[in-house]
Amino acid sequence: MTRIEGKEISIDEKAGSSTEIERIVKPYRDKVDQDLNTVLAYAPETLDKNGQWQTTMGNLFADVAMQYGNKVFEKREGKKIDIVMLNHGGIRTIIPKGDVTTRAAFEIMPFENSMVVCAMNGATVMELINYFIAEKKPHPLSGLTFTIDKNGVAKNILVQGKPIEDGKIYYVGTNDYLYNGGDNMLFFKKSTAKYDLDYKLRNILIDYFKDADTIPATRDVRISQEK
Repeated sequence: MTRIEGKEISIDEKAGSSTEIERIVKPYRDKVDQDLNTVLAYAPETLDKNGQWQTTMGNLFADVAMQYGNKVFEKREGKKIDIVMLNHGGIRTIIPKGDVTTRAAFEIMPFENSMVVCAMNGATVMELINYFIAEKKPHPLSGLTFTIDKNGVAKNILVQGKPIEDGKIYYVGTNDYLYNGGDNMLFFKKSTAKYDLDYKLRNILIDYFKDADTIPATRDVRISQEK
């Protein structure tokens, strides 16, 4: 071979469809649709992304990541996850009232992000908290509670219900995108150890939906603000 030539072929509404290709693809499409439309659970009310510091969608996602990530982390490492922090923008849609299908998990988390756990000291967790306050976004958070005072400073900080300690090592669950600096969460890079769970967040949701039957709307106060 001495030369390869090519040209761009635009695929738009003018391209039309091929009956032969459609015949080949249809059985696979039908099977995928059947799997995606399988009902896994039920939501008595809509879970959404609305909220100043936390949301029903964020609470659910962080709690589920904590619960199901721990199953892997405890088995592999004999340790427990203390905190989970994900990103508000990573949740791409809501869970409307009604049946919850496999498709819902793909719509909520269309990315291939996997869960990782970082070992971080209390001082670095404080950086996480300061980032949270500065961003003013309801990033999904579990295992960590605090109050924001009138000066925008965190106080009454509790990890798993206990006061935070600067020198203590905490295991913080997140996703690989954030660990690698996504959304400018650079504090994750200061972790002293990283554990890849090889567990996609989407699969965590699917596993939870299969087990849950009914999806609750959790509204406990995790971040409060003085007025």
